[in-house]
Amino acid sequence: MAEPVRVRRLTDQEGQKLQQIVRRGSTSSVRYRRAMMLLASAGGNRVPVIAQLVQADEDTVRDVIHRFNEIGLACLDPRWAGGRPRLLKPDDEDFVIQTATTRPAKLGQPFCATSREFP
Repeated sequence: MAEPVRVRRLTDQEGQKLQQIVRRGSTSSVRYRRAMMLLASAGGNRVPVIAQLVQADEDTVRDVIHRFNEIGLACLDPRWAGGRPRLLKPDDEDFVIQTATTRPAKLGQPFCATSREFP
């Protein structure tokens, strides 16, 4: 059986910072919940108990603990991705804009926005 996931020993500064975040509660909800996870783990609680305490998935709790053990308090800030990668290159985007802002007749097309005739 695998060894339970736990945070490494907290430094005094890390412990004070985590307690400050939890006591004040004025920070973002993500930072607050992650700080709660770390403090609960440092207090000896296991992952299922922590997950129930903060109403999170057990895998999320494990991920936060592992990231803390790797990078410290920087794990409190979410790493949200920028979304789907762009499919248009800048040159393609310029072409689409130029085409969209040009009258259809100049492009050799027999229709326009007000025309009711379709080819």
